[in-house]
Amino acid sequence: MTTSSDPTVRTPVPPSRLPQVGTTIFTVMSALAQQVGAVNLGQGFPDFDPDPALAQAVGAAMAAGHHQYPPMAGVPALREAIARKVATLYGRAYDPINEITVTAGATQAILTALLALVQPGDEIIVLEPCYDSYVPGIELAGGTVVRVPLTDGSLRPDFDRLAAALTARTRAIIVNTPHNPSGTVWRADDLQRLWNVVADTDVLLIGDEVYEHMVYDGQPHASLATHPGLAARSLIVSSFGKTYHVTGWKVGYCLAPAPLMAEFRKVHQFNVFTVNTPMQHALAAYMADPAPYLGLAAFYQAKRDRFRAGLAGTRLRLLPCEGTYFQCVDYGALAVPERHLPVAEFCQWLTREVGVAAIPLSAFYGDGRNQQLVRLCFAKRDATLDEALQRLARL
Repeated sequence: MTTSSDPTVRTPVPPSRLPQVGTTIFTVMSALAQQVGAVNLGQGFPDFDPDPALAQAVGAAMAAGHHQYPPMAGVPALREAIARKVATLYGRAYDPINEITVTAGATQAILTALLALVQPGDEIIVLEPCYDSYVPGIELAGGTVVRVPLTDGSLRPDFDRLAAALTARTRAIIVNTPHNPSGTVWRADDLQRLWNVVADTDVLLIGDEVYEHMVYDGQPHASLATHPGLAARSLIVSSFGKTYHVTGWKVGYCLAPAPLMAEFRKVHQFNVFTVNTPMQHALAAYMADPAPYLGLAAFYQAKRDRFRAGLAGTRLRLLPCEGTYFQCVDYGALAVPERHLPVAEFCQWLTREVGVAAIPLSAFYGDGRNQQLVRLCFAKRDATLDEALQRLARL
């Protein structure tokens, strides 16, 4: 390490664009879980490998020489595959040339949408609790965050509150279904109620639908794309990482009507430009068979049911889980004195002393409210879930 006695040698530190932001709770809990050898049910990623055929498709793409920049909007074959899937499942035809863009994951797509749409002073509504990237993205775009709470208890949208939150400055609403962290899902009548709220306005919608294929108990996914009025004003984001168990690939996509997509691409070309080429070719080839994503709900529902059955034998109270791969629980009935800790401290105690890492729901609220609710991820091997259940049974 070198030092200098010259007082003019210094590092100027500008005002922070995100002064309230530190290391995310997901990074903190995953690091703690690794440090103490806990079962990590905190951060939302699988601990199992993807289909070998998908990895083989990447190798084939590399062998075929797909190493250079693809088109800015994405490999044409992949955009065409996305268009076919969306038309089949949701009944809306998106033009793969002008209305679909492949992105470096869903988080980048959401930030790009915000940077493309939001003018300084615009209001963006988030439904709380909400995924932790939304608010920093809005602030980076110069927008004002307006928080509308989901209903107490059920954590479902409150459309009366939503309507009351609209002003002349409202630019967009971020809609997340299936919902992270609660696991609730919207239904067709929810989409119609949303339409009743926005139909006479110019409010846009950003749809976070990364868990679109993880909806359980026979319910369909209520995509914004299924409602013509909503689709006409929506940028809809999804994630191959979630669908195909490859979160580290960071590949997603955005759907939008051509005028909105033109603005989206203006930003996309300068903050990412394009996404890794061989993965795109591999995904395009793999999507020729719809079975992997059509079977995903049954795959994860079996894990959900296994996990919920094990948790039912503990003092943890289970909240409903209609979608995603997250289960929320209330720990207020535990016999241990640590149940009185603030929820973030409880999660650290749970990780260190019980050996299971969880995420406090307080991380998804602006005020860090101290509910006794935590989120557990069941996108894990059965052996991992069983080990976590064995440890939680000691509570």
